[in-house]
Amino acid sequence: MKQMRYAILTALLAAASMACLPKVQAEEFQPMLDTDTECEITVVGSYSNFEALEAEFDSFNEIYPYVELSYVKPDDYNNLLGTILGTNDAPNIFFSYTWMFGDEKYQAVVDHMEDLSDPQLGLDLECIRPSLLNADADGQVLMVPVFARNYGMLVNNDLFEKEGLQIPTTREELQAVCQAFLDRGYASPMMGFSANASGCLMNTLVYPEVVAALAGNPEALQAANEMDPSAGESMRQGLEAMMQLIGNGYINLEKCNEISDNYTEVILRFFEGDVPMMICTGDTVSGTGKRESQSEAFTKTPFTYSFTPVPLSEAGGYFVDSPSIEFSVNKTCENLDMTNEFMRFLITREELNKMASVKRLVTPTTDLSFDAVYEPFSQVPVERVLSPEVIGITDPLVAQVRNAAYLVGSGSLTVDEAVSQYGSLAQ
Repeated sequence: MKQMRYAILTALLAAASMACLPKVQAEEFQPMLDTDTECEITVVGSYSNFEALEAEFDSFNEIYPYVELSYVKPDDYNNLLGTILGTNDAPNIFFSYTWMFGDEKYQAVVDHMEDLSDPQLGLDLECIRPSLLNADADGQVLMVPVFARNYGMLVNNDLFEKEGLQIPTTREELQAVCQAFLDRGYASPMMGFSANASGCLMNTLVYPEVVAALAGNPEALQAANEMDPSAGESMRQGLEAMMQLIGNGYINLEKCNEISDNYTEVILRFFEGDVPMMICTGDTVSGTGKRESQSEAFTKTPFTYSFTPVPLSEAGGYFVDSPSIEFSVNKTCENLDMTNEFMRFLITREELNKMASVKRLVTPTTDLSFDAVYEPFSQVPVERVLSPEVIGITDPLVAQVRNAAYLVGSGSLTVDEAVSQYGSLAQ
C-alpha cells in the first residue's frame, strides 16, 4: 500500500490546490483521430444507472458521431471483474478502487490497467486534486477519479437563520447550537442513519477524527494497519466526542433508528424541515437534488441547505478527501486509441465538473466551490484537508474504526472496551 502512494509533497500540493481553487478557462477539445471512425466503447461499473456519464457520451458523439458508447452494470461486479476483463467482450473502461492494489484477488484486474499518466495520452491530470491520484512504485497512474467522497453534515440553513444561530465551525460552537436547538424544542438537533454499521452516522463522525490522529503519527499508523491493539488509542478522542453528543441528547438515537436507510430515507427525513443537521457522506448528498420534488414537505416549504464538515475538535472539522469512483482503461481492449480519446475528452476540468454537477457528487477537480452545496469544504484550512490514501490508511483499519464507532454509539461497548479490543472488533 505504501508503494501505491505519492510522497508527502503530493499531499501538500493537494492542500495548496484546495486553498487556491484556481479558475482556469477550459480549452475547447480538439479531436486527434478521424471523426468518421466507427467503433464501440463499453464502460462497466457498479452503478445501477449513470445518467451523468451517458450525458458525456452524447457530448462526445457531437465530435465523433459514429462511436457507439454504452454503460453496463454486470452482476456481482467486484467479484467478476477479473473474469470479465479476460473475455472476448472485455470492456474498454471499468470502475476501479484503490483497495484493489495489493489484493491477490484483484491482481488480474490491476494487470489490465493502462498507465494513464503517459504524456502521449494527453489526459489533463493537473486539473485533479493531486491527493486523489494514486501512483504505483514506477510512477504509473492506473486509475483516475471521476468523483470524490467526503464526510460531514447537511445543514438546514434556514433553520439556523430562523433561530438566529450561526453554523458551527468548532466543537464548542457545535455544542452550543445543539443545546440552543434542544432548548427550543427540536427533538434531535443532529440526526443520521444509525441502524447498521455500514453507512452509519457513528462512523461519519469518528472516522475523520481517527484519520487526523494517525496523519501525524507514523508509528501509530503502522500499528493500526497491523491490527495492533495499542493503536486503539487513536480512536478514543473521536469516540468520546461522539458519545458526548449522544449523551447530551444532541443526537436522539431513537429518532435516528426510525430512518431505514442511509440514502433516500436520510434525505427525505432531512427534507421534513425540522432537522438542523443531518450527518451523512457526500454520496448521500448526491441524491438530494432529485429528491427535492419527491418530498411533499420540501415542495410545500423549500429551504436552502449546504454540506459542511462536522466540527468535533476545537480547531474545527476535517475535509477527508478520498476518491469515490475511479476509471481505469483496459489496455488490452479493442479500439484502444478511441478509448483513450474518450478519456482525454472526459478527464478535463469542464467535463468532470459537469458530471459532478449532474450526479451532485464531489468533483475531483480543484474547483470544489462550483457547487454551492459543497462550497463550505472549499473553506477548510489546508492543514485540515486529509487524504487517507496518501496517509496510508488501509481497508482493515477502516473496518475496525467503523465497527468500533457503531458498537460504542449503539451501546454495545464502552469507549474503553472498543479501544482495548482494536484489531478484533467485528459487528
